[in-house]
Amino acid sequence: RAVDLLELVQLSGLERRYPAQLSGGQRQRVALARAMAVEPNVLLLDEPFGALDAQVRKELRRWLREIHDRTGHTTIFVTHDQEEALELADRVVVMSKGAIEQVGTPDEIYDHPVSPFVYGFIGQSNCLDVTLANGEIWHEDRPIGLRAGNEPDGAATLYFRPHDVELIDGCGGCLAGLVTASRRVAGTRHLELDLGRKHAPVEIELPPERAASTDHTRIAFRPTRWKLFRKGGQKEAPLIEAEAPVLAATGT
Repeated sequence: RAVDLLELVQLSGLERRYPAQLSGGQRQRVALARAMAVEPNVLLLDEPFGALDAQVRKELRRWLREIHDRTGHTTIFVTHDQEEALELADRVVVMSKGAIEQVGTPDEIYDHPVSPFVYGFIGQSNCLDVTLANGEIWHEDRPIGLRAGNEPDGAATLYFRPHDVELIDGCGGCLAGLVTASRRVAGTRHLELDLGRKHAPVEIELPPERAASTDHTRIAFRPTRWKLFRKGGQKEAPLIEAEAPVLAATGT
């Protein structure tokens, strides 16, 4: 059984090594082999890669998914790494302060978060305080080109992902900010924008055709996919969820 497990976790030939002679990733593989030795009905992995560097974590994630598919063990994987959860899991359970916020597939959790906490916790997101007035969404003193349907006037919070934006030439009904930082994220160019006053910086992803441009002093943009939550609590259902690049879009 030990020989079979060492082969399964790709450590054949290292049977006589002591723990100090193994790397961190190899020690984690040994720990997994020991857990599987008793043929458990459920395998619980609590932050198994927490002490490893980013590249080793990525390699072990792929390997762990292959092990799971080969053995068929039901596996509960506990992690604070959102990327890890989205890559590994068939179903994700997002928890906050001991309570379940949302359960769903990785795509459901990422594309349709049901609370501000889930939206802010899973993946990158931007959050803006806005106002609903006469069926339009306003930021500070102007409408931003998004419709609020028939919702009553009042304060709300707008969430959107950095990649869910379109750049606007000029700014007749949109958001605009000064570029304060530029960085690469997973091969794409991201800009950090200062929208003024007391707002937190907003991050947007540049489309490939604009990424090489050096004229990035002030950017005008509009969210193309977004979610609106009424002010008043983390648990409230979303007010509006929409793909709305133009004023005519109504949301759902």
